[in-house]
Amino acid sequence: MEQKNQYITQYPELMKGKRILYVHGFGSSGQSGTVTRIREALPCTEVIAPDLPVHPQEAMYLLNNVCAQKQPHLIIGTSMGGMYAEMLRGFDRILVNPALQMADTMKEHNMMGSQQFQNPRQDGIQEFYVDKALVKEYREMTGRCFEGGDSEDRMRVWGLFGDEDTTVHSLDLFHQHYPTAIRFHGGHRMNDKSFMHSVIPVIRWIDDQQEGRERPIIYIDINSLIDKYGHPQSSSQKAVRTLLENYQVYFVAPSENTVYTTTVSWLYDYINVPAYAHTVFTERKDLLYGDYLIDADKTEGMATLIHYGSDTFKTWDDIIDYFSHLGGQ
Repeated sequence: MEQKNQYITQYPELMKGKRILYVHGFGSSGQSGTVTRIREALPCTEVIAPDLPVHPQEAMYLLNNVCAQKQPHLIIGTSMGGMYAEMLRGFDRILVNPALQMADTMKEHNMMGSQQFQNPRQDGIQEFYVDKALVKEYREMTGRCFEGGDSEDRMRVWGLFGDEDTTVHSLDLFHQHYPTAIRFHGGHRMNDKSFMHSVIPVIRWIDDQQEGRERPIIYIDINSLIDKYGHPQSSSQKAVRTLLENYQVYFVAPSENTVYTTTVSWLYDYINVPAYAHTVFTERKDLLYGDYLIDADKTEGMATLIHYGSDTFKTWDDIIDYFSHLGGQ
């Protein structure tokens, strides 16, 4: 792991030697900021990012050809690109704020008339025009969403939905067809923070699954993360992000109904995407089968105890330092 700048961390081993197809949003291009983020974060990955034709049938033709020729290991589509990516069956896909009803989105957000491309395109074109005929083309295209996918393909699609997105609201529609729908902290347009905290964890899970990679397991008791005011302990969020780079991290909380909702809400607010499907509710932490348990209580069990608050692990910085010396073991 290498640090490139304040926001983007490089992961040379993540998706190493693989190909990612990025499908951009409406009025954008293959030179969008998201493409730059992917290339910076995954320097050993080939990122394919074509400029899409304005007409949807032409765009799908191009994307199908790219997939046939390049066989990408992962497709990431944002907004309109998420709509296209949904229809590229047979590949692992991440749909970020997918515009699954693109024609309605165009009308609702004044995307009619003369439009400027937001990013430079290889063909040099700077403007395009949206009329009723083009909107009709998009309506016909989105009518093909969710067609032809089987149960195996549905398990290969991840939907990420910004909780501050004011442009597209497609989570419920997506969730009617796909099981994995995750809310992340962010708006419609991705920034460095939402990319690193929300998309990178999902890419890591997909890469691990593709490689059959089994990382050592760390359980973190939620009480070790929360201070007396209900906020994250100092450096605890940094520690979680650091541990995710080398370990399979699960969060542990009591199973009583009275605390379930509060726990889910806290994890959503402060941990967010990494806690998705990685939270264990139990009263028997001693039976957790894994490699490490970080716990404010002195729980002895099947996992090696990292006793948070003890003389050895008084702070989360101490824990970060300890695991940094282990090198992922």
